[in-house]
Amino acid sequence: MDTIVALASGHGKAGISVIRLSGPQACNCAGALAGKLGAPRVSVLRQITDGQGAALDSGLVTWFSAPKSFTGEDIVELACHGSLAVVSAVLAACCRQPSVRMAEPGEFTRRALENGRLDMTQVEGLADLIDAETEAQRRQALRVLSGELGQRAAQWRLNLVRACALLEATIDFADEEVPVDVTPEVCDLVTGTRAALVFEAGGVSMAERVRAGFEVAIIGKPNVGKSTLLNALAGREAALTSDVAGTTRDIIEVRMDLAGFAVTLLDTAGLRNTADHIEELGVERAIARANAADIRAVLSLDGAVPVGIEMTPDDIVLLAKCDDGDKKGGISGRTGAGIDRFVDHLKAVLKEKTSTSGVATRERHKQALQEAVVAMDQALSFLEIGPDVYELAAEELHRACRAMDGLIGRIGIESILDEIFSSFCLGK
Repeated sequence: MDTIVALASGHGKAGISVIRLSGPQACNCAGALAGKLGAPRVSVLRQITDGQGAALDSGLVTWFSAPKSFTGEDIVELACHGSLAVVSAVLAACCRQPSVRMAEPGEFTRRALENGRLDMTQVEGLADLIDAETEAQRRQALRVLSGELGQRAAQWRLNLVRACALLEATIDFADEEVPVDVTPEVCDLVTGTRAALVFEAGGVSMAERVRAGFEVAIIGKPNVGKSTLLNALAGREAALTSDVAGTTRDIIEVRMDLAGFAVTLLDTAGLRNTADHIEELGVERAIARANAADIRAVLSLDGAVPVGIEMTPDDIVLLAKCDDGDKKGGISGRTGAGIDRFVDHLKAVLKEKTSTSGVATRERHKQALQEAVVAMDQALSFLEIGPDVYELAAEELHRACRAMDGLIGRIGIESILDEIFSSFCLGK
């Protein structure tokens, strides 16, 4: 197997850059460039050369011995000065060593998966952690990366294997007197596991929203201050404002961190009947996009909700242009009055929405969980019929086990890995 090398820290000029080697020749390569390595996990200061005696830089060299490293292989990290010239020279020197090449995107993590250092769900958690923009995304990704979902899946699988073993023992001794009826224990194991999977699958949609971000649509009639409010929330002039009604026609999107949640604010066209065909299209789009959003904030001078808007208990009606903020529900993008109350409402709604999210965070997780539930339902149906079809029940439990194997990455993951690793940097 080749030894791989890549820049593990960010690209561009920096105080320090970290170059990572992993594989059977990692120690030999680092030794050729930097001399004798220190003890595992002990950083030593060394001069880094081109392997032929010419000095390139000086830096810290750290060896992480197999199998207790990120990849499960010998890893050596070279912490050098972060200039483009130094990094390029050190990488080139590494690649001149025998059996050393540049890593492909995500190849370090792929090796960690292949060597059992991470399961598939942890790889996905790592991808989410790298992409995390907000506190909620960071917390959620860290839970998945910790292996919590994989641990739960392993326990669910153990329950199913136990149930399957009990059933198959009954089948094997069908012609003999079996002293204990195992059906109640099998049913308890299956129904308990099924309930846990149903609960976990139910939280996936909201967990996906945490990953992708929530949409908050600001809607109302023309010239009630929607764009001004958007600009106030964004802290910049994201939307053009004017006293002329109907200025906004296209939907303007501003992504921001709101109390740790990724939120996209939508400034929509003013909702009114109009003879202007272009404005009419903008109104139609505004209504459709608002109804598809997670939360709707209606700006109104009289508290009325525009026709066509489908309100939910999470939505809010705000009295527009209340510059002093005295009125209940009043808000002003111009003076800032009432904005803190509005933001507090959004924070409370988002926290309530995400309270049901679990550690299953992707549609792939949901599909695996649902596949297992379907198989367990079928198994329970066969158990109700009786011993004559216990063999079919056992086969369905095997199918549920395979779904758990797919969830944690024991089977059928190549296409998923390609998609995930395509977004990774070379050093991850």
